[in-house]
Amino acid sequence: MTSCALKSRSRNPYAAVQVDPDSDYITPGTLDLEQLFWTGSTAQYTHVNQVWPRIYIGDEKTALERPGLRDLGISHILNAAEGKWNNVLSGANYYSGMNIQYYGVEADDKPTFNISQYFSPAAEFIHEALSHPQNKVLVHCVMGRSRSATLVLAYLMTKQNLTVVDAIEHVRQHRCILPNHGFLKQLRALDIALQENKLRLKREIQERHHKTAL
Repeated sequence: MTSCALKSRSRNPYAAVQVDPDSDYITPGTLDLEQLFWTGSTAQYTHVNQVWPRIYIGDEKTALERPGLRDLGISHILNAAEGKWNNVLSGANYYSGMNIQYYGVEADDKPTFNISQYFSPAAEFIHEALSHPQNKVLVHCVMGRSRSATLVLAYLMTKQNLTVVDAIEHVRQHRCILPNHGFLKQLRALDIALQENKLRLKREIQERHHKTAL
């Protein structure tokens, strides 16, 4: 596949994209990603769930109940619903005296909102927190289904090397999540970019091996 063809297809959010012609993996279109949330999961909606070792996705109730956070042993909180849009009124001062590190993201749960601008800083926050084995992270929004789930999926893709399909399949087995259509488009674009990076690295390694063999 030529680079021009890849860019053309990747701009179509409903088309599947095979970045590496030697790989069996194909990034699904957005509608196919949406279908993943409607089939096979037995997870029931609850206020909070551990979806990855030491990573919890929760709702507003979870974030505001300080005793419950102590019981879970939460050390870091990522609020994906801070600010002016459908927000959760917590903030760093709300957790004063609890030894909790807080990071707030002003995200709107609308398909047109660019949540991808927070993929990297949110992933770094989670990654740094989990670098210490005693820490636990709560990622929440209002319902714990769209904004918070999207940021956790992006973390799993960028820091744990999961594809968007594997990340969705894993998290939805532990929690009932449903990122909005626009967020899925942005996760799909991230998946394509990560697959392109992997392909570029693979070709660089192959080129070095070829030069060494000459």
